[in-house]
Amino acid sequence: MTEEIAVIEGDGIGQEVVPAAVRVLEAVADFEFVHAEAGDAVAERTGDPLPDETYETVADADATLFGAAGETAADVILPLREAVGSFVNVRPARAYPGVDALRPETDLVFLRENTEGVYSGHESDLSPDLSTLTRVVTTSASEQLAEFACEYVTERGLDGFHVAHKANVMRKTDGRFRDAVTSVADANGVETTEVLMDAFATRLPLAPEQFDVVVCPNLAGDVLSDLAAGLVGGLGLLPSANIGVDNALFEPVHGTAPDIAGEGIANPCATIVSAAMLLEHLGYDADGAAVRSAVESVLADGPRTPDLGGEASTDAVTEAVVSRL
Repeated sequence: MTEEIAVIEGDGIGQEVVPAAVRVLEAVADFEFVHAEAGDAVAERTGDPLPDETYETVADADATLFGAAGETAADVILPLREAVGSFVNVRPARAYPGVDALRPETDLVFLRENTEGVYSGHESDLSPDLSTLTRVVTTSASEQLAEFACEYVTERGLDGFHVAHKANVMRKTDGRFRDAVTSVADANGVETTEVLMDAFATRLPLAPEQFDVVVCPNLAGDVLSDLAAGLVGGLGLLPSANIGVDNALFEPVHGTAPDIAGEGIANPCATIVSAAMLLEHLGYDADGAAVRSAVESVLADGPRTPDLGGEASTDAVTEAVVSRL
């Protein structure tokens, strides 16, 4: 049976890098691609940044490949993650040979809680002078993330993972998160090392090799993984996966990059590696590995897009990847 992949380009450079990743997927496997709309452009046309039919397409697909949304991002990506039942955002950050990375020894993965925290959308204006934000943390969601983390490190032959939090200040919410995660890890015989998230932000640039897998609350995982991007060559290299129990959505970490949108020079590598993660999620491990290897070869030998010091177009880099498959 042919798997169905929902494809949402979104806004800005999403309309350039997502077709590049689809081109790569077409080169290695036989999928049925179902294209759908979301983001600023469809909002301007219809008043809705995420049409019901797009939500349903994503919920029904075997996996989704998404680009980026602009001003409507919160109204797009949060419901899309809900559509696939995502509870963890997997964000690898590694330096590639040949790329001018600030810290070439960087190679770690963030496992970010994906449903709660300050991104759960509970904001209110109580007066002209006062706005509030309610942070939500549940034991059940934290435990689900921890179970995934334990399985993740065990499959990779690692003894344990770091837990980044701020429980010394946010004692109830981050305290609950920390206690739930460490309790599940203890029950599974997996080691945990706690690190305050601000201390992590200091230690990571100084010695990134000390970290392999880092489990984080929602906001912390978002910010700290972007910090890691700066160590490996930029957001154009970071893929991500939003994993649910029966479905998943894959997207680059970068945004719409309106300053270069439409110029044909966006780096497609993060989206292509996100597609490799999609392949592996669906059981196409050899194909996923082949795509990763092809990307590594292109990054090492060229051609490269301008963000990495080259002069190549998005299409040129994409074809170079395909030619190596």
